[in-house]
Amino acid sequence: MELVVGIIKVLALLIAAAIIGQWYLSEVKKAKAAKAPWYTPYMTIPGIMVILIVIGLPILIWYVRG
Repeated sequence: MELVVGIIKVLALLIAAAIIGQWYLSEVKKAKAAKAPWYTPYMTIPGIMVILIVIGLPILIWYVRG
């Protein structure tokens, strides 16, 4: 039973990452089509989420390992 719960948690995380990744990629494509500055996709909601995850994940791992 624990194995099933663990698999469901991993699948949920992967699905969420895929959704955020596709959302961010669509923002990048919109910015390129509009010939906006390179930093424009980072100023959107998915861009901010990606930045927070990239910065926060190593900090979280460092804190948990203690």
